[in-house]
Amino acid sequence: MKKFAISLLTVCLLMAFSPFATSASTIAPKAAATETPAAPPSTQALNDRLVAIKTMDKSNLSGSERKALRQEKREIKRTINKSAGISNGGIYLSAGAVILIVILIIVLL
Repeated sequence: MKKFAISLLTVCLLMAFSPFATSASTIAPKAAATETPAAPPSTQALNDRLVAIKTMDKSNLSGSERKALRQEKREIKRTINKSAGISNGGIYLSAGAVILIVILIIVLL
């Protein structure tokens, strides 16, 4: 009987958390914007420079010139990300911290 109850509980939980196919919505989806906003001229110039660096033949450059190009490319990408509002900041949690948080939540609730 105990084995039957455990298997029944497992089946119920699997059915509760399994994805179900949904029917089509009756509400019409919003029309997607066909135009993308134009990039500012300074960003476009920086993007053009990145493309020029990428297409450049680097086999005949010296090591210091390659290093300078890499540094320039990094600086251009940072500038573009800052102007777009993209941040590299965030919250980093290790696996142990996540496990500890889950255990605390279970104990406290």
